[in-house]
Amino acid sequence: MAANSGSSRTGGNSLQVLNFVIFPRLNYDLPFFGADLVTLPGGHLIALDMQPLFRDDLAYQAKYTEPILPIFHTHQQHLSWGGDFPEEAQPFFSPAFLWTRPQETAVVETQVFAAFKDYLKAYLDFVEQAEAVTDSQNLVAIEQAQLRYLRYRAEKDPARGMFKRFYGAEWTEEYIHGFLFDLERKLTAIN
Repeated sequence: MAANSGSSRTGGNSLQVLNFVIFPRLNYDLPFFGADLVTLPGGHLIALDMQPLFRDDLAYQAKYTEPILPIFHTHQQHLSWGGDFPEEAQPFFSPAFLWTRPQETAVVETQVFAAFKDYLKAYLDFVEQAEAVTDSQNLVAIEQAQLRYLRYRAEKDPARGMFKRFYGAEWTEEYIHGFLFDLERKLTAIN
């Protein structure tokens, strides 16, 4: 298998969060698969993407982004753009990033769910076809790209405040660095 996955879900009656990320193994150049489905009292926040390791590399885009653009365009017609997105986050998302804020739960249950299934199927097809990278320079580049992404996600995790309120600061930091985004710790333990 070319990837590991992790997810978290928390909340109550008015708050539901599903964060599902598939982290490729370090000897594959696969993008990350990311799905965030957040329900808040005022609506939903949805983010679906195959987050690239090398966003600005044209060959990488041809391999992993261009094949999913038709899926993006199909679902984008029914799921309007979610609005402003932090500039510092943009390097971590592909041109096929589906970001939307539907108000109706029925849209999440139908159109968002259909988009999720299509994105996940396309990703699993990439995983099935993936070939292990053996070139040492490329392996270093993959590791560095994954660490950049994970450091960013750990530092900017939008759930940090919510987790702190529910579980406290110590638990939150251990959960973020010791479970959700633990690659750096794993690499340190190996060396």
